[in-house]
Amino acid sequence: MVLDLSERYSFLRIGIRNCPCKMSRFTRKSSSELLQSERRHSRSDSAGNLSMDTFWLEVESIKESTESEPEECSLMEVKPQEEGEAEAEWLQDAGLSDLIGDHATENGNIVLLSTLTKTQAAAVQRRLDTYTRSRRKKNKPPVRDVRDIFGVVGSGETAPELGSETDRLQHRSQPSNNNQKSDVTGIPDIPSPLRGSGKEEAFSTEIAYSEQAAILLKGSFPRESRRIKDESSLPKFKIPKGRLGVTRIGDLSPQDMKKIPTLALIELTALCDVLGLELKRNKAVKRKATENKLFGVPLGTLLENDQKLFPNTKVPLILQALLSCLEKRGLDTEGILRISGSQTRIKSLEQKLESNFYSGFFHWDEVHQNDVSGLLKRFIRELPTPLLTAEYMPAFAAVQNIPDLKQRLQALNLLILILPEPNRNTLKALLEFLRLVVSREKKNKMSLWNVSTVIAPNLFMHKGLPNKIPEGKEKQLAEGAADIVRMMIHYQDLLWTVASFLVAQVRKLNESSSRKYQFYDKRIKNLLRKIHTDKEKSEKNHAESSKIVKVQASLFLKDSLEVHLNNGTKAADVLRQFQKHLCQNGWNIVNAVNLIKCNGSVESTNLLLYEVGGNISERCLDPDTYLLDLYHVNPHAEWIIRQSPSFPRTL
Repeated sequence: MVLDLSERYSFLRIGIRNCPCKMSRFTRKSSSELLQSERRHSRSDSAGNLSMDTFWLEVESIKESTESEPEECSLMEVKPQEEGEAEAEWLQDAGLSDLIGDHATENGNIVLLSTLTKTQAAAVQRRLDTYTRSRRKKNKPPVRDVRDIFGVVGSGETAPELGSETDRLQHRSQPSNNNQKSDVTGIPDIPSPLRGSGKEEAFSTEIAYSEQAAILLKGSFPRESRRIKDESSLPKFKIPKGRLGVTRIGDLSPQDMKKIPTLALIELTALCDVLGLELKRNKAVKRKATENKLFGVPLGTLLENDQKLFPNTKVPLILQALLSCLEKRGLDTEGILRISGSQTRIKSLEQKLESNFYSGFFHWDEVHQNDVSGLLKRFIRELPTPLLTAEYMPAFAAVQNIPDLKQRLQALNLLILILPEPNRNTLKALLEFLRLVVSREKKNKMSLWNVSTVIAPNLFMHKGLPNKIPEGKEKQLAEGAADIVRMMIHYQDLLWTVASFLVAQVRKLNESSSRKYQFYDKRIKNLLRKIHTDKEKSEKNHAESSKIVKVQASLFLKDSLEVHLNNGTKAADVLRQFQKHLCQNGWNIVNAVNLIKCNGSVESTNLLLYEVGGNISERCLDPDTYLLDLYHVNPHAEWIIRQSPSFPRTL
């Protein structure tokens, strides 16, 4: 199955007013008919028959809100890409641009390639093959032979030579006995996709998602296509905590997080390859910069201005203010988000905010809740580039075509990691608020599906992108968009994690980068083999059953704290030992004003343990991390206790 995502999902990027792609062609019912139908479905959606009327009502509302605006249609014509062009862009975004140049410098690329699993390497190889063929057709100097690069995959194993496309597809479907090692010793079993209803299901992140998919494909497990329409039957997923715990977005340092998007892109492409989906991306959209200060302003510009006032701001202050106002006064309002406020008042409020927001003279108490919700949706729609980004919006939309729910969530997890940090933080703030709205369903009559169908058009429709709608696909694609939003709201805690296999790849990148090998074409195989052999040697030194380490806490103690580690010692145990040490040796405390309660007890939630240095820049540890295992994985790191930072809505 090959999907041209730029065509099949472009309805979700529909333009507005006087554009060639008029929204009126999606207005299936009159506003009065939709309102009557909406009242019938707002209180409870029957299982298997969730209403899409809210979606079309929102489309109509968006159209009406833009009818009086001046025309600013500047749709970009998407020209068909020549053979090899898309692959070249992909390789560049995947951090492998040096492989396609005439004068390649390989050091950085070889380090990255050495971390890849077999399915990831096959995904890179496929695109290098296509790019190489296109170069040869154009009589340009040929790039290096792909097999010189992928002669070694895994722990020193030589990959078989791949000739035809059929051979490559078969190779991708084969499980690897030398999968990229994760943060824990041993590889967990991959559960069959046939699952019991109502039970908590494991969401494994130890093995690359594409490798899991290849194992299931190889095993010919029965496939289960779950299109869940009854919200009460949404399955529960839980990430099994390995010996090194779970890593969430925000636990890694900015230096290490910068490595994650390229790794996630390679993994997402490998997953799509195994599943038979062709991942196509849009080109970035450029729109005229607005003279406004708040609405229609790029996220990066908003944050740059906001950080002049509050240096640690990660979510635009205007969005924080809109969400805060709705949380205080709008969560219990019936039909919040669904029922539109007055368009005249909304536009007036926007103008007042543009003038008075930063001065502090805007009075939120005088604003109607429905008008604020209208402003919130308008803020999202008016971003110069979509919140989900123009490049990856087709990929978000394509997630609905993955039959298995768990694999859809895997793809969404990777897409969220690929998003630029401002987009990812802003999306998380929005999803947290939407989850609050759903939690008050009994009062506001807004179910998860209601909220999803209202928000989907605001996330997936953008005026700066072209429109080409396949005949008869509107309903299917609208339902798919709403379902994607529903998954992001319901499973956001799971989606905002960094998979263990990605953390392991970051560790290996950091280790390999520090070695500074000199690479030459004829020595690639031997050098890659040496990298893996060295890693295997280091892994044999994990026989120690106990260890005494020093934990730094300079903010609280003058001297380091000695901790005896055994196979059962967790990060939480060290924090408890540290708290006990504080109480018994109060005279060594340097600064614990904010840590100690009035009654003299220590607030445990205020303390966090970090690993710093070695093969990771910095990582906040899960309380259930087994520290002896972590020591074996990263013996050169320092362990530091710090006070937990406070996050109002800066994520």
